[in-house]
Amino acid sequence: MHTELNRQHWILERDADDVAWLTLDRHNSDTNSLSREVFEELDAIVTKVADDLPAALVIRSGKKNGFIAGADVREFTRFEDRSQALEMIQRGQEIFNRIEALPCPTIALIHGFCLGGGLELALACRYRIVSDDSETRLGLPEVKLGIHPGLGGTVRLTRLVGSLRGLELMLTGRTLSARAARKIGLIDVVTPQRHFGRAVKAVVTQPPAAIGKPWRERLAQQPVARDLVIKMMRRKLTSKVDRGHYPAPYELLDLWRNFGADETANYAAEADSVANLIVGPTARNLVRVFLLQERLKATGRGDVSVPRHVHVIGAGIMGGDIAIWCALQGIDVTVQDVDPQRLGQVIQRGGKLFAKKLKERRAIEAARDRLMPDTQGHGVARADLVIEAIFEDGDAKRDLYRQIEPLMKAEAILASNTSSIPLEELATVLDRPERLIGLHFFNPVDKMQLVEVVCAEQSDATVLQRGAAFVLAIKRLPLPVKSSPGFLVNRILMPYLLEAMELVAEGVEPAVIDRAATSFGMPMGPIRLADTVGLDICLSVARILADHYPVEVPERLIRMVENGDLGRKSGQGFYSYNKRQFFGKKKTTGFPQEIETRLMLRLLNEVVACWREQVVENADLLDGGIIFGTGFAPFRGGPMQHISETGAPELLAELEQLSKTHGERFQADDGWSDLVEGLSRR
Repeated sequence: MHTELNRQHWILERDADDVAWLTLDRHNSDTNSLSREVFEELDAIVTKVADDLPAALVIRSGKKNGFIAGADVREFTRFEDRSQALEMIQRGQEIFNRIEALPCPTIALIHGFCLGGGLELALACRYRIVSDDSETRLGLPEVKLGIHPGLGGTVRLTRLVGSLRGLELMLTGRTLSARAARKIGLIDVVTPQRHFGRAVKAVVTQPPAAIGKPWRERLAQQPVARDLVIKMMRRKLTSKVDRGHYPAPYELLDLWRNFGADETANYAAEADSVANLIVGPTARNLVRVFLLQERLKATGRGDVSVPRHVHVIGAGIMGGDIAIWCALQGIDVTVQDVDPQRLGQVIQRGGKLFAKKLKERRAIEAARDRLMPDTQGHGVARADLVIEAIFEDGDAKRDLYRQIEPLMKAEAILASNTSSIPLEELATVLDRPERLIGLHFFNPVDKMQLVEVVCAEQSDATVLQRGAAFVLAIKRLPLPVKSSPGFLVNRILMPYLLEAMELVAEGVEPAVIDRAATSFGMPMGPIRLADTVGLDICLSVARILADHYPVEVPERLIRMVENGDLGRKSGQGFYSYNKRQFFGKKKTTGFPQEIETRLMLRLLNEVVACWREQVVENADLLDGGIIFGTGFAPFRGGPMQHISETGAPELLAELEQLSKTHGERFQADDGWSDLVEGLSRR
C-alpha cells in the first residue's frame, strides 16, 4: 500500500488491488468530527479520486473509538447568521453528492459510533460494512440538538430503509446496534473488525444484494398513504413535544410531506430548514446543553486509578440500583444488607435490567456474576470504593463508618450517597476524614445521568478526582459540588416542590399545577415528581434543609407520610395509583399564569442563591447540574441561561411582587443584585 495524499486530517492510500483507502484521523482530537477544515480537505480528495478513479474507495476512521461522531458542534456557535449556516450545509451536501456519484464502488468501513453527519457520509457511500461489537451505534440524533439531518440524510435514509423507519429514527434520534441496522437494511455487512479487509474484497468482487422493504414501507410512498402517515406521526409527536419548544421534528415532518417525492427539491429544502433552525434559540440552547455535557465529562478525566471493585452498603431501591448499574458497566460489586430478602430483590432486578440492556446470554451471565450479595460485609476489605447508601440518618451513618473504616484498604475511598447531609457532619468519627466524599446518585439510577461528587472541607483532591473518574467510567456525568445542606440539585428542587404543595393546600388541582410546569418545559410536573421520588424522601430532605434555610415543611406532607401515603411506591400520594384511577388518564388544558410564575421563581431564586454561594464552581456547571439532575427545560439552556435571556431585572421585579402578595418565601436572594448589575461567574 502506498500513500497518495497525507493531509492534516485525511490520508489517502492505494493497495496492490487498486483499492483507495481514505482514512479520517482528525488532528489534535480524540474523536473524529466534521469541521470546516475536514470538509475542505475532503473536497480536494474527492476531486483527485474522481480524476484518477480507483477500483473502489473505502472510507474509514483512524480513531479507535469510532467512525465519525457527527458535525463539530462547536462550529455551530460561530454562525453569525442564517446565510453562513446555509453556505456550510450546502457545501457539505455538494461534497457528499459527489461521493455518491463516483462510478466506482464506495464503501464506508464503520466501527464504534457513526452518528449524525458521520452516518450521512456513510449513506452517501454505496455500501456500509460495520463491526459487530457492542460499542457500534448508528443513528441521526440531530433532533437532540434542535435541528434535523442536513447533509442529505433526510433523502438517503428514507430512500434506503423506507419512510416510516427513516422518519422514526430521525424524529426520535435513537441509535441502532449493528445487527438492528442490518435488519432494516441500513447497512450491508456485519462482521468482526478483524475481518474488515476480507469483507471489503468480498463486497468489491461480489456486491451484496439490497434488503427489500416491507409492504408498509412501499404503501407509505403512495400519495394517499403519505397524508395518513403525516397525520399519525404528527398526532404522536404532539402528545410528546411542544412545537414552540422543539420545532425541529415538526419541520422534519413538513419537509417529508412537501418534498419527500422530489429528491432534488428535498435537498434544497433540507438545507434551508436546517439553516433556519441552527441559528434559532432552541438549537443554540440545545448545543449549549451538549457542550455542558462535554464539560461535565471533562471533570472526570484525569490520570488517576478508577475503582474496579465496589462495595455498596444498603440494598434498598437506591443502593441496590447503584450496585446493579455498576455491575452492568463491568465493575465487580458486592452489595451488603442484613436482610437476605432485600438482597434477593436486588439480584432479581439486576437480572431484568441486564437482560434488557445486554441481550446476549453470555454478557447477561457475566453481569450477573459481577453482582454479588454479601450479608456479612466481606467485600468491604476488598473494595477500592465503598458506597454507603443506608437511610438518611446522620447517627446511623456515623455508627456504620466506625464499624467499616478499620476494615477498609488504606487506599480505598469511602463515599456516601446522602442526598442532603453535609459531609462535615458525617466525617467527625473517621480517623481518615480526607477519604470521605459524596457520590449522590439520583432515582432512577439507570435513567438519571447526573451524579453529584461532593467535596467537604477535609476531602483529598486526588480522592475527589478518583471519584469523578469512577462516575465517568460508569457512564454517568460527574458534577463537583460543595458540601452544604442539600448540595445543589435537592436544594434547588425542594422550594419548587414545596411551592407546588402550597398550591395544593390553596385548593389548586395537582394536575393543573403539573400542567403549568410541563408547559414551561419541565419533563414532569412537581406533584408527580414528588410522588415518584417518594413523599417520605421529600419530607426527610425538607426537614434537613429546614434546619439550615428558611424552609417551611408543609403540614399536609407530614400527615400524608404519617398515614403511609408515600406516593407511587405505596399506591397513594397526591395522586392515586390504583388500576381504576391514575393521574396520567386525566388531561388538563389550561392553568392560571401565576402558577407557573410561582413555581419557577421559587426554583430560580434558589438557583441564584447557589450561584452566589458558589455551591458549584460557576454558572455553566450550575446549568449543567440542574439540566441533567432535574430535567430543567433543555431548550432554555439551563436556569442561569434562562435568567440571562429573560432578563434578571424583569424576573427580580416579578419576585418582589410575589414577595408582597405571598410572603417571605419569595424574598429575593442577594445574588439578584449582582445579576442585575451584570456580574458574571461563568
